[in-house]
Amino acid sequence: MGETDEAKRAACAQAETEGGCAHCHRTKERSAEEYRALQNRLLRIEGQVRGIRGMLERGAYCTDILIQVSAANAALSSFTRELLSDHIRTCVARDIREGKEETIDELLATLQKLMR
Repeated sequence: MGETDEAKRAACAQAETEGGCAHCHRTKERSAEEYRALQNRLLRIEGQVRGIRGMLERGAYCTDILIQVSAANAALSSFTRELLSDHIRTCVARDIREGKEETIDELLATLQKLMR
């Protein structure tokens, strides 16, 4: 690891003690509509998971629970696809326009993790 990496890590550690590092804790401004849509999807998924837990507590038949788990997985996958597409259209496109080529590596690493 080069000194520049060590210097970056030291700067990040220092920034952490001062309230946060922009490099390590990036954020994204979302419109109220986008935020609301994502939030609503997650609330529905939470409800599905609570429903699955309730089925288990009530002793529901295995295949009935498995079907609900499959539905929750599909809902999470849909959420992931929507968030990823928005990320590519906004954050990735902006960074590429600004010449931040490391964003492509970050996107590829993210896709590899998603495809496991």
